[in-house]
Amino acid sequence: MDRREELSEFLKSRRARVRPEDLGIKVFSGRRRVAGLRREELAQAAGVSADYYVRLEQGRAENVSQEILDAVAEVLGLDEAERDHLTRLAKPVRRKRQRRTVQRVRPALQQLIDAMAGVPAFVLGRRMDVLAWNRLAAALIGDLAAWPAKERNMPRRVFLDESAREFYPEWEAVAAESVDYLRLYAGRYPDDPELAELVGELSIHSPEFRAQWARHGVRDKCFGTKVMRHPVVGELALQYETLELSGDPDQVLVTYSAVPGSDSETALRLLASWSSPAPERPATGPAVALPAEPPAAGSAG
Repeated sequence: MDRREELSEFLKSRRARVRPEDLGIKVFSGRRRVAGLRREELAQAAGVSADYYVRLEQGRAENVSQEILDAVAEVLGLDEAERDHLTRLAKPVRRKRQRRTVQRVRPALQQLIDAMAGVPAFVLGRRMDVLAWNRLAAALIGDLAAWPAKERNMPRRVFLDESAREFYPEWEAVAAESVDYLRLYAGRYPDDPELAELVGELSIHSPEFRAQWARHGVRDKCFGTKVMRHPVVGELALQYETLELSGDPDQVLVTYSAVPGSDSETALRLLASWSSPAPERPATGPAVALPAEPPAAGSAG
């Protein structure tokens, strides 16, 4: 993906959100050729020359200072995730081109999520690939072990699997969240070839993805509530938490839980009992004859 193009389109999309009136700029009658702020208006509000801002938006500003980026972000009203995204695009960290490698989850981490019997838990890797999961996560979102490895990807499921629209009653919100997180990853790794393939595939097969991708939204995946319609236990409103894993910045642990005492908690417990493994039977062996009573004291042993 072209970093300069990403930077240009991101700044244009954010300029379009800000009205000149919000900054106290008088707008005279007549048609404006652009939605939102003009480049020169943003430059003046941020305290930089119009020429410099044009070069910044085109990705031609060398060694741009963080102070200038902060000033531009302030005028545009960027949130924390958007500010980080702007910095990564404008001041890229030189990385080696990513190779096609298979991500793996540490055995201890798999043991940990397996031990979380009452909590659906799974690990997301690069590009929102599902790398590991426990029984309850599979019972909740689908039999991941039966999916081809390439299909264990959340954006691909949301946009290309028709059943996702039934599973997520608030599908539009889930779709936007998936794209925004994927765009955040793109800012970190613009040279990821597999990301480019994924975006290309989704753009070809999903008009909804194309529209969402064109928004240039960015959002970090942290916490919130997600509504799901399960075919067995019905609708659940679950709280999710996303925990970054130390030692691997490209992996996060996602867990779901229900509000205590809610119908969703009852449904989740039912799902957990349905998905729990059958208890192991005790091992059987040859019968051992036991004496009816202990031998009398003093008798021959």
